[in-house]
Amino acid sequence: MLAIISAGIAPGLALLSYFYLKDEYETEPISVVLKTFIFGAVLVLPIMFIQYVMQEEQVLQGAFLNSFLTTSFLEEYFKWFVLYFTIFQHVEFDEHYDGIVYGAAVSLGFATAENILYLVANGVQDAFARAVLPVSSHALFGVVMGYYLGKGKFFGKSSRRKWLIYSLFIPILLHGMYDYILRTIDNWMVLMIPFMVFLWGLGLWKVKKAKKTKPPVSDFFTPS
Repeated sequence: MLAIISAGIAPGLALLSYFYLKDEYETEPISVVLKTFIFGAVLVLPIMFIQYVMQEEQVLQGAFLNSFLTTSFLEEYFKWFVLYFTIFQHVEFDEHYDGIVYGAAVSLGFATAENILYLVANGVQDAFARAVLPVSSHALFGVVMGYYLGKGKFFGKSSRRKWLIYSLFIPILLHGMYDYILRTIDNWMVLMIPFMVFLWGLGLWKVKKAKKTKPPVSDFFTPS
């Protein structure tokens, strides 16, 4: 059991450390980052319950609806909800890149808890594949979400609603595409490999842009 828990936790903490240490200006308090990670982990059981009920009651049927609504929308919405209502106005969220740190934290908390449950049920032999695909994809969905939350907070109050919409619906779109590939294509690795390369490229591009960006003085506001 210790091996399974270790294998379940290690990828998430490694990826979180990677994005955390990319912050070159002022690293976030570890306590706040870990709380965000834990909030993400706590989401797993209620979301799994909702998904189970929806599947049993056949509320939504078909690969497209299950990919984009039952899975993607539910998971990304609740992660976004946590970030918006606990982190967006937090005093420690004081630069653009911080959104990426907290987005990765909530997503990796969710992915880590989900990963442990999966490995307990199915065995540690899938640990590497889980780290490469679902854990890292969740991290990158969180990076994109956090990037646009940072844009919404610091760049143009008049366009804040647009950036907040992007912060929710672009991760939903990416997550839905990921799930749809898995659900509908027999030889899914043919598309999944280029999709993951694209996802990593997109995530690292957002990291690079956020690190280089400073909020205009006229648009910066002091967090409450």
